[in-house]
Amino acid sequence: MQSKENVSCLKTDLLTSSEAFRVLIGVTGSVAALKLPLLVSQLLQLPGVDVRVVTTEHAKHFYNPAEVSVKIYSDSDEWECWSQRSDPVLHIELRRWADLLVIAPIDANTLGKIASGICDNLLTCVVRAWDTSRPLLFCPAMNTAMWQHPITAQQVSRLIEFGYVEIPCISKKLVCGDEGKGAMAEVSTIVGAVKQYLHTPDESSQKNTHTTS
Repeated sequence: MQSKENVSCLKTDLLTSSEAFRVLIGVTGSVAALKLPLLVSQLLQLPGVDVRVVTTEHAKHFYNPAEVSVKIYSDSDEWECWSQRSDPVLHIELRRWADLLVIAPIDANTLGKIASGICDNLLTCVVRAWDTSRPLLFCPAMNTAMWQHPITAQQVSRLIEFGYVEIPCISKKLVCGDEGKGAMAEVSTIVGAVKQYLHTPDESSQKNTHTTS
């Protein structure tokens, strides 16, 4: 019974007007995840934008879900939604629903996973199934020493090769006390980057493709 209720709630939640631009936010285990409520709030202020969130388990440590005004999906939802062959697969349903995915922040661990094709949680499964004709933006956030490690540049380059768009990290005094590059871009910068995709020349054709996928 519980599974049927979850499936019904999922189908209802992911129904939206065909005129809406659907933004899926991925949030991972960096301190910058505390900015999730602000990011959601500012994205919802954009005209015609609908928002959902996919969180990793470690990201939950940094934000209060009560301050996030949209549905947040986590790993447990993936398994609770599926019990038999006819049930929806959540990471596929989210992939179909979203017009744009922005991972903000993407921590060092998730960066490495995506660069290597690992998909061991709901968010990385969404990314692995992502339609690369749709925009995927990623916002790195990590300690300066981690950012400066040689493998980081390789992994960022790998994601760019996939066609994903980097919203570069910035230099500032980090929560850990270190000062240097590695902080997530400002929320206003991220919102501005998303805004660039709201009106595209082939928007109507993308919507038609989306509704029949």
